[in-house]
Amino acid sequence: MADRVVLFLDYQNVYRSAREMFHPLTAPHWCGQIHPVALGELLVERSQFDRRLAEVRIYRGVPDSTKDPKGYGASQRQIAKWSKSPQAQVITRTLRYPYGWPKEKPEEKGIDVSLAVDFVRMAIQDEYDVGIMMSTDTDLKPALEAVTQLTDRRAEVAAWSSPHSHSRRLSISGRRLWCHWLEEADYTRVQDTRDYNIA
Repeated sequence: MADRVVLFLDYQNVYRSAREMFHPLTAPHWCGQIHPVALGELLVERSQFDRRLAEVRIYRGVPDSTKDPKGYGASQRQIAKWSKSPQAQVITRTLRYPYGWPKEKPEEKGIDVSLAVDFVRMAIQDEYDVGIMMSTDTDLKPALEAVTQLTDRRAEVAAWSSPHSHSRRLSISGRRLWCHWLEEADYTRVQDTRDYNIA
């Protein structure tokens, strides 16, 4: 029986690292966007093991509809596009706006915790055989450690790569986690070039 794969995406982190790796600083804001389910399908397709994509879980902050209606509308259009796939599960939290906003940018809060909790909970509840985490946020390392130490689920990570450099990848002490290195051709294959600011 094929192993059930769940891909856990720290979406803004994945987006920012793709921009840094594959685009100039002046690139339009949609550069770095990806189709999450297409990425999950690519990871399963190229595996040497018998696997099937069970779910892609996308974790992201969304703008406050009263503070940033344009950004909120764009995020909802993007989420609606993702949600057309039955394999996509989108988990959101409203961005936190600092006292200095709008001069200071809003921040994601609680997204990494939500991802970490689900990564561990779903492993314990036998909701996946292979969990692939894509992020460079080292706050997520304890979740990887917990799954490898407390369960027999397989924890893996994914990261962008180019001929000149690799983005940071998550790792844990004492364990060799498999990393799915994704090159520019892979990024191009799953890239989403839509401008979601346009209705």
